[in-house]
Amino acid sequence: MCILKKEGVWTKDFISISMVNFGLMLSMYLLLVTMAPYAIEKYDVSVSTAGLAASIFIIGALVSRLFAGRYIESIGNKRMLVMGIAINIIMTFFYFLPANIVALMVIRFLQGIGVGMATTATGTIVGKVIPANKYGEGIGYFSLSAVLAAAIGPLIGVALIEYSNYTSIFFFSLVMGVISLIISVLVNPPVKEIMTSASSRFAFSSFIEPKALPISISIFVIALGYSSILSFITAYTAEIDLVEAGSFYFLVYAIAILVSRPFTGKLVDLKGGNSVAYPGLVLFAIGMFLISQAQTSFVFLVASAFVGLGYGNFQSCTQSLAIKMTPRERIGLATSTYLVFLELGIGFGPFILGCFVPLIGYRGMYLSLAGLIMLGIPLYHVLHGRKDKEALFSKMT
Repeated sequence: MCILKKEGVWTKDFISISMVNFGLMLSMYLLLVTMAPYAIEKYDVSVSTAGLAASIFIIGALVSRLFAGRYIESIGNKRMLVMGIAINIIMTFFYFLPANIVALMVIRFLQGIGVGMATTATGTIVGKVIPANKYGEGIGYFSLSAVLAAAIGPLIGVALIEYSNYTSIFFFSLVMGVISLIISVLVNPPVKEIMTSASSRFAFSSFIEPKALPISISIFVIALGYSSILSFITAYTAEIDLVEAGSFYFLVYAIAILVSRPFTGKLVDLKGGNSVAYPGLVLFAIGMFLISQAQTSFVFLVASAFVGLGYGNFQSCTQSLAIKMTPRERIGLATSTYLVFLELGIGFGPFILGCFVPLIGYRGMYLSLAGLIMLGIPLYHVLHGRKDKEALFSKMT
């Protein structure tokens, strides 16, 4: 009876969980871009140590996702969401207290664990409140919360540093955490929680969802390329004297996704993931090529639009595919599996790519990454593309 009921995407719970995710991600990006300069100014540490203070947050999130995905059904989706946000709020309080660099890293790591738990829960809950035949559209809109946070968070962080101080950043982050907690209490997943007891016996499938693994490997490779944008675009624009254009990069990137998402999400549901994934990879590769060759602000911002249309839509498309390919009772594990591989690419990409910059320069790096993304097309085809029709109909039957 419930399967035949026609439901839309924009329900109260969908809007609420998207707002919670936006608040969490906004706080995450806000602190991610300001933590390194804060550590240098406050504790007089080296650039590499300051970078670790910022990125150790991602390590904490990765660790928590592995266990959150396994235990989310036994703990409960909403309970894990509230627990994760509570940890995030508590750790934010510690920023206001006197500390040292080691204590700061511990705080960042534990905060990463809290946000990892909470965002695994938001991804799981949204997979349960979206009708099965609208996963592409629903996940597409839901992922806009992260896209907008990634564009707005750094802008707020830089503005607060310039016109106020770091305490205002921590206060803003605390307020966003409290608001997210209040909204999360009002979220009611429409399906009864499947309470299972997690076995103490080690098994690969207890931590990683096998059906989501192929698409997760694909996003790892593509996210590796995108990590170069997050980590090096500021230094690159300074080198090529396009600093002003660089300041608008994420704004243009977000606008490109906002404009295209209403169409691409529905396209995934109607035609399958390949209809968005293949063009997305080609557009992403073109964007990276244009970045590598940019001499003017116009070309650089056109490149950012191509990256938004390409990577932005490929990322939301593959997240919806990870859920489509997975039994409903294992959506939480599929979500954590996907996010672990996504963040592995984004988190460790800078360490890998940074080794090549002294050898081939930023232009050479971006040009090489355009080639890597093109190689991602046959990889995606082998891992998922050739059997995409199965994903299209698996949730409709």
